Amino acid sequence: MRTFGVAGVVVLVAGMLAGCHKPQEIEEPWPRVGKNYEAQLPPGALALRKITDPREIPDFAQACADTAGLREAVANSLAYLAKPSSRERFPYGAVTHEQAAAGLRAFAALLDSGKTPQEMDAVLREQFDVYISVGCDYQGTVLFTAYYTPIFDASPVATERFRWPLYKPPADLVKGPDGTPLAPMPDRRTIETQNLYAGNELVWLADPFEAYVAQIQGSVRLRMPDGSEMTAGYTANNGHPYASVRAELVKDRKIGPRDGLPAMLAYFKAHPGEVAQYTWRNPRYIFFAVIDDGRPRGCLNEPVTPYRTIATDKRIYPPGCLAFLSTAMPQHRGGAIEDAPLSLFALDQDAGGAIRAAGRCDLYVGIGPEAGDLAGRAQNEGRLYYLFLKPPNLPKEPLEPTAAPPAAVAPPAEPGAAGAPAARGGPFAIGPMYSVATTTSSNPTRFILFFVQRSVT
Repeated sequence: MRTFGVAGVVVLVAGMLAGCHKPQEIEEPWPRVGKNYEAQLPPGALALRKITDPREIPDFAQACADTAGLREAVANSLAYLAKPSSRERFPYGAVTHEQAAAGLRAFAALLDSGKTPQEMDAVLREQFDVYISVGCDYQGTVLFTAYYTPIFDASPVATERFRWPLYKPPADLVKGPDGTPLAPMPDRRTIETQNLYAGNELVWLADPFEAYVAQIQGSVRLRMPDGSEMTAGYTANNGHPYASVRAELVKDRKIGPRDGLPAMLAYFKAHPGEVAQYTWRNPRYIFFAVIDDGRPRGCLNEPVTPYRTIATDKRIYPPGCLAFLSTAMPQHRGGAIEDAPLSLFALDQDAGGAIRAAGRCDLYVGIGPEAGDLAGRAQNEGRLYYLFLKPPNLPKEPLEPTAAPPAAVAPPAEPGAAGAPAARGGPFAIGPMYSVATTTSSNPTRFILFFVQRSVT
C-alpha cells in the first residue's frame, strides 16, 4: 500500500458546500497511539488531492470481479444527482456536477460492457482521474469503521414491557435540509426527564439502550407484536453536538479500549440502571419517521446498500460520488469473526454526527444482528480513493442524471473469494449513449459505452 508525503499534498479549497448530517452516528472508535483520526483540515479545505503519479493508483481489478449491489448503488447516486438541490454541493474543487454525474454513467456502462476485470481496470486508469483522501495525517491514513440497521422488538403502544419511545419530530419543529432545527431545542436529558414529547411517540421499545442504539445507527427494523415489521429512520435531530457514550465507558473502565457496540450492549444488559447515566452524556437526540418502502436511507435521502454505501464528512467529501476502499473489515469465518483484506467500490451516500474529519469513513454492512456483530468490531486503517471522469471524456452534450429504480440486494461476497458473484443480469433497457476513448497497445481507439438502465417489472 503506497503512501505519500506532506510535500506532495495539494489541498483543494472548498466553495459553498453545505453540511449533510447522517441519520447514523456510529460510536467513536478506540484511539490508536500517535494517531488523531479526528484531526480537522484548515478552514475551507477539502479532503481529496488528485493523484498525478500513476504508480500511486491502486489496482482496481480485484474489485471489478465482484460487482454485486454496485449497479443499484450507482443508480441511487444518480437519483440523488438528478435532484436540483444536489447542484448546490458542486463544484467540489475542480469537479463539476456534470462531471460527477457523467462519471457514474460511464462507470455504469463499464459494469455492463462484458470486459474482464483486468480490462476494466485499464479503462478506469485511462478514462478517470483518481483522487486520494489526505486522511488524518496528510499521509492518506483513514480509519474505517462500520454501521448497520438493527432489528428490535417494538410496540405501537406503551406496555409493561415496551416503555422506551422513539419519537416523531415535534409538529412545530422547523428544520434545515440536514434535519437540524433552526431554533434551539432541549438536550437529551431534558427531553427524557421532563417527558417533553409525550403523545408524539412513533413506537415503544423494550430496552432503553436499544432505543439509544436505534438513534446512534439512524435506522431500525422493528418487529411488531402482530408479527408485522416496519422500518423507521432518521428525520431530524435536536441540534446538539454528538458525544460518544463508548468513549465514556472506556474512560470509566466499564469496557476495554478495543471494545465496540457488542460489549456496550452486553454491559447495559447486565447494568440496565446505568443506561441513562451514560446516554445523558450525549446531548444529541434523534427523531424518526416510518420508511414506507422499508429500505434504510442515508443523508442524501436515497437507499443505502450493504457494502456499497459509505458515510463521510460531507463538509469535505463529495456527495454521491464513486469511491474505492482499500482496508480490512471483520468477516465471519468458520464460526469466528476475523479481519480480512477488503477492496471494493462504494458510493458516498451518507454522513454521521461522529464522522466529522478527513480521517474517518464508515461502511454500511447491512441489517440485523450478524451485521451488527461485524459493525461493532470494525476498526482498521486504510486508503480512500475517489474516481471522476476526466474532463476530455465528458459527453459533448450534457446529460441529465437519471437513475433506474434500485432493487433490494444482499451484501456482496468477499472480493476475490471463490464463488464471488459476477455481474448481475436481468432485463435491461438501453438508454443514452456516449463514446469513451481508450488505448490498446500503441493505437488509440474509441468504443461506444451505452448507459444500460435496468427495467423493473
